[in-house]
Amino acid sequence: MTPPEPPLRLILDTDALVHNWRVLDRLSGTARAGAAVKADGYGLGAVRVVRALAAAGCRDFFVAYPSEAAALEGLVDSDRIAILHGPQSLAEAQWIAARGFRPVINSVRQASMWADAGAGPCDLMVDTGINRLGVAMADLAAPAITTLNIRTVHSHLASADEDSPLNAQQLSRWRWACAQIGQGEVSLANSAGIMLGSDFHGDLTRPGLALYGGVPSIALASEIRQVAFPEAAIMQVRTVNAGEGIGYNATFVAERDMRVGVVAMGYADGYLRCWSGKGVMRADDAHLPVLGRVSMDMTVIDLSAAPHLGEGDWVGLDYTLPEAARISGLSQYELLTLLGGRFAR
Repeated sequence: MTPPEPPLRLILDTDALVHNWRVLDRLSGTARAGAAVKADGYGLGAVRVVRALAAAGCRDFFVAYPSEAAALEGLVDSDRIAILHGPQSLAEAQWIAARGFRPVINSVRQASMWADAGAGPCDLMVDTGINRLGVAMADLAAPAITTLNIRTVHSHLASADEDSPLNAQQLSRWRWACAQIGQGEVSLANSAGIMLGSDFHGDLTRPGLALYGGVPSIALASEIRQVAFPEAAIMQVRTVNAGEGIGYNATFVAERDMRVGVVAMGYADGYLRCWSGKGVMRADDAHLPVLGRVSMDMTVIDLSAAPHLGEGDWVGLDYTLPEAARISGLSQYELLTLLGGRFAR
């Protein structure tokens, strides 16, 4: 008998997801928009995300690790799934080659491993200034690189969400690198990079955050729809008398008798302590503030505005990503990927 799931659920609005991809595809101009689905689709469930986007016409998907690619096997052609971190060992390279996935080569060492594994089509990541993964520009002439069969040449912008001189510098370096390599499609822009204009689009863009309801550029604010809707059930309703504290260290003390709900969600689920005294949950139009400190598995909310709510009823987080980031101090990326495995998706 399957055990019951915890009383948490994460609603994925696939219509909004597809809408966002279509917006980003349109804004990519003559380039086509792919989809970054690493980290389990930014925490929302990569299988459901890929199914929805593939049905809408998305052809290119990006994960970080081979295990993430394996979870998507059979949903789309394997060679449409690029593994951004590339192979970390010869055995990994051989596994990727056998399954038909496409590694993104990030170093001369990885290029050599890929050659030893059979050297099928691959992508190449060139570091143009973010100083993370990527082949150094000085290494582009290395024999292990020049003999690769490259499908797409990538780089990654460090400051696409800012008006930074680094954007133009990276664009110039990327163009130079693509000219040196002389093969394959070219790809530079993430979600925010799309909004920097057609010079940054190349043949393929790689949106991530904006697909899932994030707004990395103010120019996208009116276009992007919320996709993720976390909800949790009320486990207990109780009355707290005036003068009594709520939660650890009694950081909230009731000024009047209050009807409160203990909700089945806490920092173990990604609803961190930074929401203590700041977060809000909702039921229909009722505004239900968080009271006291968020605990590991539970959070207390004020039910004054919703006298109809009782034990077993569900409440939703106020989780519009730009506003949630402003209130919590977390990035929009963190807000998505922190949502824990106990949420039914």
